[in-house]
Formats: sequence, C-alpha cells, structure tokens
Amino acid sequence: MHLNSLVFQTGGQCHLFYEKAEGWLRATWAGHVGTEEALRGGHNYLQQVGPLHCLYLLNDNLALRGPWFDSLEWLRSVWLPQAQLLGLRYVAHVVQANTRSDILTLHSLPSQIGELELQLFDDVASAEDWLRRCQQPLSGATRLAPFTLKMGSK
Repeated sequence: MHLNSLVFQTGGQCHLFYEKAEGWLRATWAGHVGTEEALRGGHNYLQQVGPLHCLYLLNDNLALRGPWFDSLEWLRSVWLPQAQLLGLRYVAHVVQANTRSDILTLHSLPSQIGELELQLFDDVASAEDWLRRCQQPLSGATRLAPFTLKMGSK
C-alpha cells in the first residue's frame, strides 16, 4: 500500500510503502537528496510509522544519485530513538548503487543500537531475505533447549 511520496526541488524523491503481505515498510529514495530533503523524508517516516506499529523497515537507496546527506548525528540522536519508541526493531539498509557506500557505511555505526538491529546490503533481494529471516520465530526445539538444560533433564 502506497503511503505517500515526497518530491524534492533537487529532483530527488522518497516513496513510502507499507507492504502488508511482507509485514514491513519500504522507503525508496531516488535522485539527488540533500540534507534538508533527507530530514524531511526521515520525519515523514516517523509520522507514518506510528499508527502501523511496524517492526521492520527496508530503506532502499539504490536509485540515489550524488552525495547522500551528512547528518549521521541527527540519525543517531534524533531519528533512531524516535523510531525505536514507535516500535522499529529491524532496518535493512540498501546502499546507493555503484558506490557500495553511503553515510551509514562511511561511519562506524554498530549493527545493534539499543533494541534496533541494522544490516547493510548491496541489493534489495538480500535485504528482503534478511527481513524475512528476522520475522521467523525460533523453533520449538531452540526455545526448549535452554529450559531443558537448566532443569537438568535429559
């Protein structure tokens, strides 16, 4: 379900979708996006995600062109805490095509940030696979093993 689109004066765009069958939100960025536009897109996500209570985000930067915005501190200190409060727990971040990097790969951002897990990908299919694996419950045997061992049963 298409939630909304932002089209920026720079020619960049950000489209936000809720993919109910997959159980995640997908933010797709394209064109040139500067700092001001990226902040608008980030705030847009925060406004949309609250009512959906979605744990998963696929952030797709493949179609970005030019430099990505430079506000890692804003992501770390403002956006991530707010997203976590709204329930976000898993972010699959697809880096910009042909660069193999963007703001998240150029800085040492840990893969576990509080209760949120962040993974970086070069392609969308791998990101989708990872989000699907994150949604899989632990098997019964895996859940019972610690209990069985703790009780000393064989």
